Amino acid sequence: MKTLITYFSLTGNTKKIAEAVYETLEGDKEIKKIDECSDLDEYSLVFVGFPVHSHSVPIKVEAFLKNIPHGKKIALFSTHGSLTGSHLSREALEYAVVLASKAKVLGSFSCRGKVSPEALEVLIKSPEHVAWAEMAASARNHPDQNDLEDVHAFAHWILTLYSQPKPF
Repeated sequence: MKTLITYFSLTGNTKKIAEAVYETLEGDKEIKKIDECSDLDEYSLVFVGFPVHSHSVPIKVEAFLKNIPHGKKIALFSTHGSLTGSHLSREALEYAVVLASKAKVLGSFSCRGKVSPEALEVLIKSPEHVAWAEMAASARNHPDQNDLEDVHAFAHWILTLYSQPKPF
């Protein structure tokens, strides 16, 4: 079994989570930025990570997910400024599952991540985004140690799901 952990990251949040997944896994594995990946045939399992942008999947990741081969086993992870478990934090992962509809999605994970000061500055000036920008500012210390422990557990869980025998 060969595993790929691939990610798109602008602020470093998603990269930090990708590195935590990589550290958790044993065996034959690689970690690459999403734009360094072209052929997934050699991988049995692919973890795909991305930051949530405007409650959605970044365009670069959208294209990648649409091109995952039929039946490929994948796991998704994302970072976001919203409160974990909120509709806003789940929306992009739900869309990512739809985009990767040809693949076999084993599971997903999300955690908070700091939002760039530049993005917060723009959003706080927009009346319709003030409340979200204030909430996102509270994510400035994420991903934190608890988030990293959670992603280690997630990676182990995905390996367990991957290893389960197929039903008849």
